[in-house]
Amino acid sequence: MIPISDNLRFRRRPIINYWLIGINIFIFLWEIKLELSGELGAFINTWGLVPSQISTAVNHALFINPAAWVVVFGRLFSLLISIFLHGSFSQILGNMLFLWVFGKAVENILGHGRYLAFYLAAGVLTGIVQIMIEPTLTVPLIGANGAIAAVLGVYVMKFPKIKIDTILPLILVYIPIQLPASFYLFWWYIQQLFYGIGSLNIPPVGVNQPTLAYWMQLAAMIIGAGYMRKNLTHDCC
Repeated sequence: MIPISDNLRFRRRPIINYWLIGINIFIFLWEIKLELSGELGAFINTWGLVPSQISTAVNHALFINPAAWVVVFGRLFSLLISIFLHGSFSQILGNMLFLWVFGKAVENILGHGRYLAFYLAAGVLTGIVQIMIEPTLTVPLIGANGAIAAVLGVYVMKFPKIKIDTILPLILVYIPIQLPASFYLFWWYIQQLFYGIGSLNIPPVGVNQPTLAYWMQLAAMIIGAGYMRKNLTHDCC
């Protein structure tokens, strides 16, 4: 299933959503350049989110040397940077497609500034959840999956019955259909089974696998749905 668009009409242009998509694509093109020069592995291992590095730094700061908090704050920067990194062509295409379809309405609901803050905060919070649950994980985690899952949670909470224009590919035939937005809570997970297609060469082995655990993205959806239920009182249309 390939979501194309909804039939919502917006009062404001989703300029932040456009910028987020553009920045993600630009950085992915930069990753391709780094791959060609053999520098991508070092780049991802430096700026990807590595839970073991952060948990080790926190433990060191708490129990050995308080001055290590400087290292912790430096490591925490990867929580933000990793949101804009992707490990495969299928991952960047799938994530940006979902952001294009569902992010526009969410930005219209929240407004430009709140949407940007929500997107970044959701990505960071899901990264923190990952660190807390798997503090010994040594594989760098990259991708906007968590942030986009939260956006999807907001969208479906607000518009559960909105029909999404969808293309159903059947070999060489593409059939246009409409599916309820709530269907994509399920399809979001299914389509990520294909995120390993077109993977970049990122050593060590395992870094370029689909990046954020499914349960972590479920937490992101809950964050989005909870935020929507608690804070939003006005309609976009």
